Amino acid sequence: MNRRLTQRGRERRRQLVEYAARRFAENGYHPTSVAEIVAGLGVGKGVFYWYFSSKEELFGEILREAQQELRRCQEQAIADEPDPLRRIELGIRTSMRWLGDHRHLFTLFQFAVTEDRFRGMLRRGEDVAVADAVRHIKEGIGAGRIRDTDPMVLTHAMLGVTNHLARVMIFERGDAPDDVADAAVAFCLDGLCGPPEKVPAAYR
Repeated sequence: MNRRLTQRGRERRRQLVEYAARRFAENGYHPTSVAEIVAGLGVGKGVFYWYFSSKEELFGEILREAQQELRRCQEQAIADEPDPLRRIELGIRTSMRWLGDHRHLFTLFQFAVTEDRFRGMLRRGEDVAVADAVRHIKEGIGAGRIRDTDPMVLTHAMLGVTNHLARVMIFERGDAPDDVADAAVAFCLDGLCGPPEKVPAAYR
């Protein structure tokens, strides 16, 4: 639902999104009702339906905004870095820290994968992440910094490793995001660059 909002309206919408995201993460999507969300914020249902046509639309917006925020953080982290390998490292580290700071959103991502109505939205976000990452991989291959193989295979392998490590090490085990990022960077750069003797000294 698209409306032109005042500053106050944007702030109210933000409050709805943030509060609902945490309630969904704590209680689950299906058990959490619109009535519970508005009661928790101390507003009426009319306020909710001014911004969102349904709980489903709200949840979709939470997913979309979370994916966009993560991407903005990644772009800011790598903006002025000319080295593609360093950009990859910064992207991984930024992702781990962001996920560590937004564990409740990762819970929602995990749920969304199980629901047909939200899976497509997640997939579109993943496609954007692949397109962003493959650009750095291709540049590294062109510069002779990354082994010359299918860049899409390398990109999906790298994203698969980082996502799995985030889920198991950060969310299930509670490890520090920076420690998990160290492991992900070391593993991914070794895999991208080939045998140890071909890995640039700065990344050994």
